[in-house]
Amino acid sequence: RTVFEELQQGKATLMCLANKGFPSDWSLAWKVDGSSSISISGSSSGEESRSPVVLEKDGRYSWSSTLRLPADQWWRMSSVTCEATRGSQTPVSETLRRDQCY
Repeated sequence: RTVFEELQQGKATLMCLANKGFPSDWSLAWKVDGSSSISISGSSSGEESRSPVVLEKDGRYSWSSTLRLPADQWWRMSSVTCEATRGSQTPVSETLRRDQCY
């Protein structure tokens, strides 16, 4: 899992990469400042897109989710988390704090 951020043309772009798994068993979700209010495609709060699933040589898969936010919203938030969930297991997450980016 990797989360990285890039400001470009007035938008913040964040990507969450999942690998070495089976995508039918896992789901990826975004949380802003600890709240899962942001994952609705086309909403004013952000646009989420999913990559095609890629079968790796070891028989496992990689896939990703990309979140694009207006730059002004990025500057107002403290952190963004990508959370991977599989059934009832404890979620696996990676958090990017805005103040760590500069």
